[in-house]
Amino acid sequence: MTLIKSISGIRGTIGGRPDNNLTPLDAVKFAAAYGQWLRAESGKTRPRVVIGRDARLSGEMIHQLVAQTLVGLGIDIVDLGLSTTPTVELAVPGEGADGGIILTASHNPKQWNALKLLNARGEFINAAQGQRILELAAAEDFDFAQVDDLGTVTAHDAYMDIHVDEVLDLELVEADVIRKAGFKVVVDGVCSTGGVAIPKLLDALGVEVVKLYCEPTGHFPHNPEPLKEHLADICAKVKETGADFGIVVDPDVDRLAFIDETGEMFGEEYTLVACADYVLGKTPGNTVSNLSSTRALRDVTQAHGGTYRAAAVGEVNVVATMKDHHAVIGGEGNGGIIYPASHYGRDALVGTALFLMLLAERGITVSALKAGYPQYFMSKKKIELTPGLDVDALLARIAERYKDEDLTTVDGVKIDFPEAWVHLRKSNTEPIIRIYTEAGSQAEADSLADRLIAELKELSESA
Repeated sequence: MTLIKSISGIRGTIGGRPDNNLTPLDAVKFAAAYGQWLRAESGKTRPRVVIGRDARLSGEMIHQLVAQTLVGLGIDIVDLGLSTTPTVELAVPGEGADGGIILTASHNPKQWNALKLLNARGEFINAAQGQRILELAAAEDFDFAQVDDLGTVTAHDAYMDIHVDEVLDLELVEADVIRKAGFKVVVDGVCSTGGVAIPKLLDALGVEVVKLYCEPTGHFPHNPEPLKEHLADICAKVKETGADFGIVVDPDVDRLAFIDETGEMFGEEYTLVACADYVLGKTPGNTVSNLSSTRALRDVTQAHGGTYRAAAVGEVNVVATMKDHHAVIGGEGNGGIIYPASHYGRDALVGTALFLMLLAERGITVSALKAGYPQYFMSKKKIELTPGLDVDALLARIAERYKDEDLTTVDGVKIDFPEAWVHLRKSNTEPIIRIYTEAGSQAEADSLADRLIAELKELSESA
């Protein structure tokens, strides 16, 4: 059982003992720390916070604990109930709120939940703000409101529809063009809120929807991370129904993956590549992704005359780099699309609409679209951390070993070889070291990953 306290929020497994897991006491403590910070940050004695959650089984419990803790601090709540991460991000500025909290552990299995914390722009808080909240939580430095000054809770259950409307209003989304294409699409909503939000969008775009696991029960029918090994059911359903493609999202709907018409993975790394290809064709400019994302985005960006830049892993880092370099689109290779014309947050609804526009305009199959992009192959592996392991020292020894290569150390260690790369970093959300590699073939990518895993184990044993 695990509790991870980071600058981006608190994430843990439900049950067990306080300060070791995400228990009710931990939920209250960190909600209070966020509320205390927000009052100081906003300069208001009665700020407003938007709260929404995914459908996981612990969601209602954590939701009530967090909301009522903020009420106890004299903070007013706009309660979206079942929602998505990008919907909450849009609702914060939409409601003129001072912050937001999304209750979701994203791609983690059902025993996990988390508090993901937003600022007044509906964007994730930065490192300094996150550190201050951790300090307040550790000190339990809270000042709760008197009885006449308690906050209020206002339910607002229309924001998924508002979100869909905002996507339809984007300049590069033309519903009539998509409607005329006559698409048939299978949607795997992993029994969470994507099973509601994505079909709402597709219905509005005139797309025929075949629903798979779209009831938001929270009983995830498979591992909720949208990776090939978890998606046999939708791959079969696309072929069985003769659909044009399949759409898979994670429980909070900020990651997006596609299945082609043959039942094969389009590749979550290529979600951003395809959406960027469409956007760059209409609005030339720059792109950003993180250090663990495919080189194919760089290639497509340069083909459109733009400049590509890599950021440290983490949405807040990607967003900061996008703003610095005026990127017209960006995101992460895990299927996260960030389109500033909508908002600075990963958004599977926006990504779905952009992808549909690209297919409708080109009039080709999803497999043909993929075949037209530079072909890279990625391996994503991990090593479980053992207690007491000095990960930073271990990665420093790897960096020293490869100091003569093209090396980046702003986020773990990335080694760029002429025909491949490897990125080693400690996860922000799980007690693991992630090992991502990319090469010209799957065998080469897997071999490179296995080589670095062996080197990590060798160095850890000799430490």
